[in-house]
Amino acid sequence: MSKTKVGIINVTGYAGVELARLLYQHPQVELTSVTGRSAAGQKLGKVSPHLASIDLTIEAELGDVDLAFSAMPHKESAKEVIPLLNHDIKVVDISADFRLKNAAEYQSWYGFTHSAPQLLEQAVYGLTELYRSQVASAQLVANPGCYPTGAILALAPAVKEDLIEPDIIIDSKSGVSGAGRTLSLGTHYSEVNEDVSAYALEGHRHLPEIIQELKLLRPQQLPSVTFVPHLIPMTRGILTTCYASLTPGKVAAGKKGEEEVRQLYLDLYKDEPFIKVVEFPPHTKHTWGNNLCLIHPAIDHRTGRLIVISCIDNLVKGAAGQAIQNMNLMLGFPEVTGLEALAIYP
Repeated sequence: MSKTKVGIINVTGYAGVELARLLYQHPQVELTSVTGRSAAGQKLGKVSPHLASIDLTIEAELGDVDLAFSAMPHKESAKEVIPLLNHDIKVVDISADFRLKNAAEYQSWYGFTHSAPQLLEQAVYGLTELYRSQVASAQLVANPGCYPTGAILALAPAVKEDLIEPDIIIDSKSGVSGAGRTLSLGTHYSEVNEDVSAYALEGHRHLPEIIQELKLLRPQQLPSVTFVPHLIPMTRGILTTCYASLTPGKVAAGKKGEEEVRQLYLDLYKDEPFIKVVEFPPHTKHTWGNNLCLIHPAIDHRTGRLIVISCIDNLVKGAAGQAIQNMNLMLGFPEVTGLEALAIYP
């Protein structure tokens, strides 16, 4: 049986090389074409030596494929995706270009006017656990941002079941690979090593994405979200801690309330292969290199607040792994295909 041909637009970034690594071991697809304009004409293994087993030359333009992943930067990705859609090629877009449903928000948060606003409604938001059936029939999937993935999955059961008040605080800490591969002063080793810093206090560009999805989970209540990201001196991983006051009367007091909340999370995610509700606060290393999202809900009884912690690998569940999870559904493969590796530890 022939394998499905897939390609990667912009294989030279961190998401692109992680896609190539994971696709190489996928049993039902063949990576046949990769692009990267700055490295066109070079062997993939020369540009990324850890991928030397993949015998491909980086091209300037994508070749003949059945499904394409676009790992282009925001604004640039839409230009690459539109011609593919016009040729009936399925696309998973890892950029933010099709995540938001309101075209005006691209000007507000990303600083550009969207080139194809008519496609925003067509695009399926690729948080697989919430949109599985839509992803399966989609031609265009907008892969979620790394921060929104951890935050939305942490909060979805509580928001959906009206367990919390709408005033929500999300505190996320990310490894440096989340900033991408482009050189900048703020991500130099000597700048980030032995240092932790908050940024985007005026509002991070992933905030409208988080609000959009939380609102869809409970349309009758507009969430008020404070989101503060932090840069941590590690390569991979995102640890997110969410805080919100419990809705009065929704859960019992004491240990019984904790058990009720935990059971709610277990029930909602019981059939999810890549979400584990864990008994103790998870560490980022527990997800290093795999497609899991680990979630731990707890209650602060002194303040009446729900606290939910989630951990993901920002390059796998937060990018390439989730993209392949979506691809599997789009192509009719078992959702877990090629993604069942355990975490790397220590």
